[in-house]
Amino acid sequence: MSELTTPPSSDGSQSINLRDALEERYLAYALSTIMHRALPDVRDGLKPVHRRLLYAMRQLKLNPEQGFKKCARVVGDVIGKYHPHGDQSVYDALVRLAQEFAVRYPLVDGQGNFGNVDGDNAAAMRYTEARLTAVAMALLDGIDEDTVDFRETYDGEESEPIVLPGAFPNLLANGSTGIAVGMATSIPPHNAAELCDAALHLIKFPNAGITKLVEFVPGPDFPTGGIIIDDQDSITEAYRTGRGGFRVRARWEMEELGRGMWQIVVTEIPYQVQKGRLIEKTAELLQARKLPLLGDIRDESAEDIRLVLEPKSRTVDPLLLMESMFKTTDLETRISLNMNVLSKGLVPNVLSLRDVLRQWLDHRKDVLVRRSTYRLEKIAHRLEMLGGYLIAYLNLDEVIRIIREEDEPKKELMATFSLSDVQAEAILNMRLRSLRKLEEMEIRTEHDALTEEQVGLNTLLASDEMQWAQISDDIRATRDRFGKKTDLGRRRTDFAEAPQGDFDLDAAMIEKEPVTIVCSEKGWIRTMKGHLADFDGLSYKDGDKARFTLHAETTDKVIVLSSSGKFFTLGADKLPGGRGHGEPLRLMVDIEATDEIISLNVHKAGTKMIVASSDGRGFVVSEDDVIANTRKGKQVLNVKLPVEAHACHRIAEGDDHVAVVGENRKLLLFALDDLPEMTRGRGNKLQNYRDGGLADVKTFQIANGLTWQYSSGRIWTVTDLRDWIGKRAQAGRLPPKGFPRNNRFS
Repeated sequence: MSELTTPPSSDGSQSINLRDALEERYLAYALSTIMHRALPDVRDGLKPVHRRLLYAMRQLKLNPEQGFKKCARVVGDVIGKYHPHGDQSVYDALVRLAQEFAVRYPLVDGQGNFGNVDGDNAAAMRYTEARLTAVAMALLDGIDEDTVDFRETYDGEESEPIVLPGAFPNLLANGSTGIAVGMATSIPPHNAAELCDAALHLIKFPNAGITKLVEFVPGPDFPTGGIIIDDQDSITEAYRTGRGGFRVRARWEMEELGRGMWQIVVTEIPYQVQKGRLIEKTAELLQARKLPLLGDIRDESAEDIRLVLEPKSRTVDPLLLMESMFKTTDLETRISLNMNVLSKGLVPNVLSLRDVLRQWLDHRKDVLVRRSTYRLEKIAHRLEMLGGYLIAYLNLDEVIRIIREEDEPKKELMATFSLSDVQAEAILNMRLRSLRKLEEMEIRTEHDALTEEQVGLNTLLASDEMQWAQISDDIRATRDRFGKKTDLGRRRTDFAEAPQGDFDLDAAMIEKEPVTIVCSEKGWIRTMKGHLADFDGLSYKDGDKARFTLHAETTDKVIVLSSSGKFFTLGADKLPGGRGHGEPLRLMVDIEATDEIISLNVHKAGTKMIVASSDGRGFVVSEDDVIANTRKGKQVLNVKLPVEAHACHRIAEGDDHVAVVGENRKLLLFALDDLPEMTRGRGNKLQNYRDGGLADVKTFQIANGLTWQYSSGRIWTVTDLRDWIGKRAQAGRLPPKGFPRNNRFS
């Protein structure tokens, strides 16, 4: 009795442990889904529905040289004899096997509307017709010669193959996708000739590694072409582990239109991307102004794909346009690799490229051995019959007499001529018209030929080396038949490296417009369209006034330094518009309420700046190192209250000295090289103070003199600076006459 149940009670009811029952039933469902629906067999690369489709079509004699039959007839046979599921799901599987844009090497030759790359569905099964292709025949080759095991169908009335002989490396050549219970598979298609070359190498060198095999199989080969842009190391690692992915881009070229105009023409799109949906999504992004470099997209496709992309203007960089398209649309996709398959039709596991090829080769060896054994049995049977025919020929008159006169001619023939049951039965079943053909020479010639073949097969079965040689010959024949010199076998997907360069795609996705950024003393920030020259007309909240005004572009980044020593980064396009007084900066980044905004600048990549604290410490930092990726900011200048960040000055090209002035009105000049460059820290002492702290800092070229600006806008320059030049961390001395009373350089 099952452990899940208890003995029935008096009323016939039975108690079942719900948890155990659910576990047992769910496990049965999971195993059924994994083994009989979702995962392909590593040997023939087929799922049960595909295998049953091909076998049913063969039973209907739908060979490539024969005529077509309605798909409804095929589907009816499949669901009636082998696959008791919905007719639409079976027809969908049949349609996919015939789609040249979905299957690298189609197994079904379809006649009628089988869908298209736009995503349109196939016509109903009553309208379409199908037959097998040469690739499918290669998979089925030898199925009637006891090369594979058969099992009963679901109703016990028919038999079906457990696996196909698989003379074609279908698993990798056509790939497979499926979602089971707790696991999935995703295998992209590959080039059959390359797979054959790798298999031949593996036969010759059984211990060959993945690195060597990848030289033969450099990557997938998709039916829709495209370009793979992954590096060789990542591809090799994916094939080594059986898990990974491939980045596939559309193939495109630039067409000159004259007068400086041009357009992009896309001729191949990534695998499994529906062209119609691609154009629709691109048009939606274009309307939403998320593709500022693209002017228009149109479809000029006929039998071949031709998508035309028009730039916004002739000044747009084609590479930048395509990089933005690859980033935001399905013109670039990632095809995953998860080689989770059934080994020997029973065990689901993730295999490497080498393991997949190895198991396919082992299957081919089993097929060869079983086929040879089957042929030997047929030869032995035929030789036995030929021996009987020869006896009948040599004793024809006596054989005829026995058949005419004896009550039990079979027994009499066996006793008279020492014949076996098979020989006697063959003689009795022989037609009279065949007697004229029973010539001794013909019988002996056939007997000798079969005997020679028998010896050869016995030698083959006894030699492992000869078996692999025969398998190699078969694989070479497959390679030549579906090789790269044929239209079907030519490689369609190429390899390339992604363009190297400083592509600021984030900026490219923003429409570039001039703006003026205005930030008040209390931290209210806004942008005004255009570069304003006069700021007097700007209004502020009561008790507030202007603090920072700067010209920028919508593609710029704005860096903000707070008194806590943190830098914050904002996109100029994300700042509020000029209506009203703007919004508090503290709503956009996490600046403490007690912090003050020390500086606000447009980021310039590659430049450097001096940051300094109120106690006179500072250092040089690269602007690239202060960019913050989150709203929490990036701590650059380490300060601890009551010390705060106090100054931030961008270093101009050619500056070689630092000017520091303290609240005690002492000025010190020293060489810029005396100040270290850091990414974070407290910094070194710039100037020594007995009381007070730092007032201002700037850099300048000593040859051009020190310049400051009065509040009126007037600029003053001093060139004789010998009295103030010293060493870093000295106290300095009083500045030249006329230096601003607020102790600021500007």
